[in-house]
Amino acid sequence: MIQIVEGKINREEIVKSVSTAQSGAIVTFDGTVRNHARGKRVTHLYYEAFPEMATRELEKIRTQAIRRWTLNGMAIVHRIGRMEIGESSVFIVVSAAHRGDAFEACEFAIDTLKTTVPIWKKEHYQDGEVWIEGCGQ
Repeated sequence: MIQIVEGKINREEIVKSVSTAQSGAIVTFDGTVRNHARGKRVTHLYYEAFPEMATRELEKIRTQAIRRWTLNGMAIVHRIGRMEIGESSVFIVVSAAHRGDAFEACEFAIDTLKTTVPIWKKEHYQDGEVWIEGCGQ
């Protein structure tokens, strides 16, 4: 499952999409909206993307991970639009027979996503807003 979504992320559905009887490890990364950044109080975030291009880049990340580690499955879902404090902006799930592969592939996925996928974040503060440099930050 690779998706760019506008609504809330369904974590349970995503975990089920990669769960197999052969999986001894399921590792998740849940990127949530925090209430502070750059010394300011964040009120909410807004993400924009080119969905088709972002989806292609997410597929590339999954393909690279599957080639590099022994995985049973990987799902990456990124949300766009307005997000409130505590909501998920990105959810990654990796299943594998062993935890080492699952952890390493999950870390690779979020690190690569942040530098290669055309998704932009605007942080909203009590006293203004700013677009954050770099994709997926």
